[in-house]
Amino acid sequence: MGSKSLLSSILLFAVLMSGRGEHQRSCQDVLKVFQLRKIGAIKGFPETPRAGTDLQVCTSKNSTCCTKKMEERYQIAAKQDIQEVLQASSSALKFLISHNAAAFQETFEMLIKQAENYTRTFFCNTYRNMAVEAATSVQEFFTDVGLFVFGTDISTEEFVNRFFDTLFPVIYNHLINPGMTDISLEYSECIQMARREINPFGNIPKIVMGQMGRSLLPSRTFLQALNLGIEVINTTDHLHFSKECSRALLRMQYCPHCQGLILSKPCMGYCLNVIRGCLANMAEIDLHWRGYIGSLEELSSAMYGTYDIEYVLLNFHSLINDALMQAHINGPKLSEQVTKVCGHPVRKPTQSPSCSLDQNKDNQGLNVFSRDSEETLASRRKDFINSLRLYRTFYGGLADQLCINELAAADGLPCWSGEDVVKSYTHRVVGNGIKAQSGNPEVKVKGTDPVTSQIIDKLKHIIQLNLADRWRTAGCMWTQAEQQRD
Repeated sequence: MGSKSLLSSILLFAVLMSGRGEHQRSCQDVLKVFQLRKIGAIKGFPETPRAGTDLQVCTSKNSTCCTKKMEERYQIAAKQDIQEVLQASSSALKFLISHNAAAFQETFEMLIKQAENYTRTFFCNTYRNMAVEAATSVQEFFTDVGLFVFGTDISTEEFVNRFFDTLFPVIYNHLINPGMTDISLEYSECIQMARREINPFGNIPKIVMGQMGRSLLPSRTFLQALNLGIEVINTTDHLHFSKECSRALLRMQYCPHCQGLILSKPCMGYCLNVIRGCLANMAEIDLHWRGYIGSLEELSSAMYGTYDIEYVLLNFHSLINDALMQAHINGPKLSEQVTKVCGHPVRKPTQSPSCSLDQNKDNQGLNVFSRDSEETLASRRKDFINSLRLYRTFYGGLADQLCINELAAADGLPCWSGEDVVKSYTHRVVGNGIKAQSGNPEVKVKGTDPVTSQIIDKLKHIIQLNLADRWRTAGCMWTQAEQQRD
């Protein structure tokens, strides 16, 4: 097996060298590749090798098949080639994140709508006479839930309080102090403003605040993180290459063509130096990208059990039932408190209509939340995170991946060193990242570019958001425990 590999290497080396000798007489093979790859117009293309004194990068002691115009076209092609290779290497990762971002957003939208329907159905089944009036409060509440989850800057505490504020006059009118006619608008507004002082629903509003904050915040941050992941990949797919990098890519990929070496590929060490130099800024993202994936793992782990958004939203109606039962039990006392604050009820000659939903649909809506349905969103998150873990080292190992899988010659084969076809590359091979490039013999790297710095700042921000959410979560859990003890 070893002798066959050695023989193949010798034969390829002979082909390359014979091609090189042949190019001294003709540039036809170079022209064919130039046309095949659609690098540029062939006007002025030399039929036979020339001196090449006008070339800036692909200089050589030997005669050349390149002109200055060709060199310029090759440089554009070299950058386009690496851009395409980068986009191909990230395509699976980009699809994974973008597909799941869209899927989770759609799932959250459906979940919020379903929870709203559950709550409407609860009112229609259990408190039919007040269902139509309560529907407005329910709709506004779940609209606020959606706005919060999808990024609007509103407070969960604020919209939970608003829901119970607007619900209290409805409960008072139909459950605590019912009459043949409805209370007036002015009296309703007074009751609404007095709700927090009278506290008709006990500790239920605080429990709802805790559950909403604990479940909605991680989901909101999770969606923000997925959208940021797409942004990072889109940005790095179209990263600007420096002049030094562009020249190095040209030298590595197309300068051998000028010498008729159209079959040659760069040596592995040479390729690593060039690509690690060109992608030094991407390697700087590595640490923060790992942190980003770790942050998503923690977010996913935090979204579980009775604080999972799916469980909380679909069981919201049961907490409302507890709140209404408490108000009903304490009805006489609450009626006295309302009278002290707002006076005796002022009524208007109207009657609230009762709801009219399809009974079969109502019953379906109040099915007990099953363990299987609870697992659905959690298992989807778990599958996504397990797939994303495979890309933890994506940015740190990108240069190596491109050279090994796409660009460089296989070990043991003759290869292009930047100057000639050789058996092996003899220069020092540098590591990944900007600091390691100080000794790079192929590319000079100045420092972190502004675009990369912005990406790193955004990744840091999402990681910090997750840390802040964890502190808030701990606070919510402690508050919840205190409320339940009370």
